[in-house]
Amino acid sequence: MRYGEPPYVPTPHDASEPADSAPPAASSVRLDDFQRLIRRMYHEKDVARGIDGTFMWLMEEVGELAGALRNGSHEDRLGEFADVLAWLCTIANVAGVDLSEAVQRKYGSGCPGCGQFICTCDDAEKP
Repeated sequence: MRYGEPPYVPTPHDASEPADSAPPAASSVRLDDFQRLIRRMYHEKDVARGIDGTFMWLMEEVGELAGALRNGSHEDRLGEFADVLAWLCTIANVAGVDLSEAVQRKYGSGCPGCGQFICTCDDAEKP
């Protein structure tokens, strides 16, 4: 997918919703739905900021997550994990990357190192 191309084909449900409507409440959120939601909410600002500026925001949020993991409450951690995921979706949108496709390609057949669904790689090896 090239930058500037819409990375998603809206589902009939997405197409019928007003652009400013909230997604339906659910007990869980799919990654592709969340990435579309983030795109709908922030894409114009994100493209204007560009990949470099967006990456810096992602790094700031990773730092905030590190602080929450060290000294924060569970509520702090929930918020910071959500922020990091949102900013990761943001930069993926600006770069034209579908995160669901990326995850499926990299991890859909098991560990990229050993190929098993329960990793048997030596801890010194990546991943």
